Formats: sequence, C-alpha cells, structure tokens
Amino acid sequence: MAPLLRRARVFRMALGATIGLSLAFAVLLPARAAEGTEVFADPSMIAAIGGSITEIVFALGEQDRLVARDSTSRYPEAALKLPDVGYMRQLSPEGVLSVNPSGILALHGSGPKEAVEVLKKTSIPFIEVPERYDHEGILEKIHIVGKALGADAKADALAAEIDAKLKAAEEQTASIKDRKRLLFVLSMQGGKILASGSDTAADGIIKLSGGVNAVDGFSGYKQLSDEAVITARPDVILMMMNNAGPAASDDELFANPSILSTPAGAARKVVRMDGGYLLGFGPRTADVIHDLAASLYGGQAAD
Repeated sequence: MAPLLRRARVFRMALGATIGLSLAFAVLLPARAAEGTEVFADPSMIAAIGGSITEIVFALGEQDRLVARDSTSRYPEAALKLPDVGYMRQLSPEGVLSVNPSGILALHGSGPKEAVEVLKKTSIPFIEVPERYDHEGILEKIHIVGKALGADAKADALAAEIDAKLKAAEEQTASIKDRKRLLFVLSMQGGKILASGSDTAADGIIKLSGGVNAVDGFSGYKQLSDEAVITARPDVILMMMNNAGPAASDDELFANPSILSTPAGAARKVVRMDGGYLLGFGPRTADVIHDLAASLYGGQAAD
C-alpha cells in the first residue's frame, strides 16, 4: 500500500507543478491581438515606459491609472513614488509583468528588441507611442496617450494648450538671422567626443530653439575625430547635467584640444541642462525652447 501512496503523492506533486508552470506561462500566450490595440479595454493599471509618456499621463490628470514607470520617468516628482521597472532600453519582461499591469504604454525605442517582442506577445495590451523630434510629434504623442486611456477630450485640450506654447516659444527666434552652431556632446569618455547627428532628440531641440546642429552627414550618435570637431566650428557646446557616463567638468571639456580649437572653446561657451528636461519632447518642451533660446541669444530672443 505504501508504494501506491508514494506514487499518488508524486503524481499530485507533478500535477501541481505542471499547473503552476501553465499558469506562469499563460500570460505569455497571445490570448488576444494585443499588439494592434489603440485603446486599452481596461486602463486602470498602466505601466508607463518613457519619461515623456509618464509626463503626458500626469499632464492629462490620469496619473491614478499608473502602477509603474521606467527609470527615465523622473518628472513630476510624484512619479518617483511609482514602482520602477527599469531603464526603458534595458527592460526585462519579468520586471514589467511583475506589477500586473492591465496595459503597457511604451515609447518607441524601448528595448531590448527581444524583451519588447515578448511583451507584445503577452495577453496584456501593448501600445507603442511613436517618437518624433518635432512640434507635431509632441502633439501626436498626447493624442495617442489620451486615446489609449479613453481620455480623448482631455488630450484635445492639452494638445491645444501645448501647441500654443510651442508656437510662442518658436516665435522667439524667428527673426534671428545669425544662428548659433551647437555641438551636442553626449559623452567624452577617453577624451573622445560622442556627438549627435540627425534624427536625434538633441538635433530636434537645437532646431526648435533657433540653432543649427554643427555636425551633419550621419544619423544618430557618432564618435567624432578631432578634425571633425574642429571643422564643425560650434559656437556653443550643449551637454546634459546628468550624463549616463561620468560628466565632464568645464575644465575637462575645454582642455580637449579639438574643442579648444573651436569658437565655443575660445569663448568657453557651454550650456548644460537636465537630460530628461532637454530631450524629453513632452509637455515641458516649450519651456526648454524658451530656456535654450535665452541661453543662446539673450536679449535677441523675443520674450
């Protein structure tokens, strides 16, 4: 009889383990076409991935729907009280799913690709918000986030408000003819300049603020040769105050021979701004344009 009891116990344990595994992986099965969703069926427990996405949710007054944020979502301060599921470009499916969201609202560019693919195949609706580094791109984000949360009327009102602010901010530099050339330096590790080309948030904010990106001919970020830095002839160096890597001091920046050989180096002209604020392309971007334009042009920028 004892062997029979042992076999029964083993069977029950095996069955329990099988059921547990089935439940654990059930969420990973494509139970419904979540990827094509535009409106969350249940917007009560949303994980927001991307600083501008979180800002927009708060600006819409829909923050009570949030159950988690990513580590780039640091504004407003109230967002810091939410559970952090990790850096938006280094997500783990387990981390995002651990907060049991009813929907995932993620900025385009979230990653890694493999993690996002897993999340898109779950039974949890996944809405990806496009990222464009221009005036219209910000308004598009607001409308998509508002629609996803079932807050279209609020999104229309917020988009109209932000549109007016952006137009006013851009008008500040409309009459300026002598445009400043800016070199956005992401990092200077090992004395090498990693700068932004086209199709970047830095390029977008430079243009909106009435400046000219001092480097072109490539997309994204690229390490520049000393000759390329000198040839770029920037009038101003633009940097983040909270770089991902060690922040270079002014003395370190202007000790770089290639930087020193530029108009920016000769004048020791550098503008530093909070990275999330500067490159967020969200509800505060009109303020960024105003602040950066004032730094570049002073009294020439109409207020």
